[in-house]
Amino acid sequence: MKPGSAWTPSVLLIEDTASLQLVYRSVLASAGYRVSVASTAADGLAQFRGLQPAVVLLDLILPDRDGLMLMQDMLALRPEACVIAITANGSVNRAVEAMRAGAHDFLVKPFDENRLLGAVQNALAERLPRKAPAALPDPGPQDRAMLQDGSSFIGSSDTMQRIHDTIASVARSMATVFITGESGTGKELCALAVHANSARAEGPFIALNCGAIPQDLLESEVFGHMKGSFTGAISDKPGAAAAADGGTLFLDEICEMAPALQTKLLRFLQTSTVQPVGATRPRKVNVRIVCATNRDPLDAVRRGHFREDLYYRLFVVPIHMPPLRDRGQDVIEIAEAALFRFAEEEGRTFYGLDAEVRDLLPRLPWPGNVRQLLNVMRNVVVLNPGGWVGIEMLPPGLAAEMTPHRTPERARALPEPTVEADVMVGLTLAEAERKIIEATLARYGGSVPKAARVLDVSPSTLYRKIDGWAKV
Repeated sequence: MKPGSAWTPSVLLIEDTASLQLVYRSVLASAGYRVSVASTAADGLAQFRGLQPAVVLLDLILPDRDGLMLMQDMLALRPEACVIAITANGSVNRAVEAMRAGAHDFLVKPFDENRLLGAVQNALAERLPRKAPAALPDPGPQDRAMLQDGSSFIGSSDTMQRIHDTIASVARSMATVFITGESGTGKELCALAVHANSARAEGPFIALNCGAIPQDLLESEVFGHMKGSFTGAISDKPGAAAAADGGTLFLDEICEMAPALQTKLLRFLQTSTVQPVGATRPRKVNVRIVCATNRDPLDAVRRGHFREDLYYRLFVVPIHMPPLRDRGQDVIEIAEAALFRFAEEEGRTFYGLDAEVRDLLPRLPWPGNVRQLLNVMRNVVVLNPGGWVGIEMLPPGLAAEMTPHRTPERARALPEPTVEADVMVGLTLAEAERKIIEATLARYGGSVPKAARVLDVSPSTLYRKIDGWAKV
């Protein structure tokens, strides 16, 4: 479910630092969640029993009890509970322990608003059937027919029509689909459309973000594990590949997968068998693979980050999701569909976008693509009573932050980090890389997404490197 729908998801935040309580609660409440707060393990467990929250955000260091033990008690009471572990920078090993003990995800302080909301949203998505993406709104009435045939993209541009045609052609085959495109362009929607148009539409659609799972847990997440196969493996766990048997396995951010696991994935593609960690015999499964990345996969091959043989095995039918800035009047169609959907959820009446807004929106570069546009329309609906959407209703500074008529080349030409050449002399390659990343983060106020855009890497890559430094 999404915030603002008839059922409002509840989140239990267990955090003993008052200032962080205030920040996290404000972010979650602004996104439409019902938030309850506890400062101790005892209070947290009591609220967990009474409220039965959809998601629990749990700091692993609490004044009266170890957070990991508290989480185990919660999962014993409600095994289906989604717990997101919060740990301080330098304690990532604790988060890994929590994941092995049953946590859905983990957050390493400090984390930004998008990372927090993304973790909660992904946890909620796991509680619901994956017939439609939890992160995106349902289309308006005029787009119901598109949704019924599995093509839930909104937009009638020539580019999107070509994508619809490709999906219709490839969906009923077993060919692997490789989706590329910037973050927020709708790659998972594309994967869902392939699944919904296929003969596997009644089977499961299992999505796995390869960049959001610690590398030492990724094998278990993909292929599963047996009870006792490693410390914390308290029961057998089927991996995503087995869970997708008879359906589709969507591997997002595939270029972030560790080389050792790439080898096992290649073997899986060749044999259609999975062997959970600790198992003695492989199991045959029938799975259709769809994968995606926001990077250039061929460049990853050239750099040695991605196996060439795996690339050619996966890159059978490529689909490129275009950035929103290249989709012309699709911006208006998406914006109005989102406006009417959010207005229905909030019980308000909006008539559409006025002429000024219809003229402005297609001229903005939208670096966050469709995801950013949806956030803007949600903001408009929540903060205004209704009527026609005018310029004054848009978030303050939107037009100034995203200068109209900015070309894609200019949009990408962000200031380069400046690190003096003589400072780099004598450093190892790893040391120089760290110095550049730290300098870029400092320039952009610690914002990992902004630094990632400047350095032309995935944000998950930076998060992983920062986590790695914290362990040293």
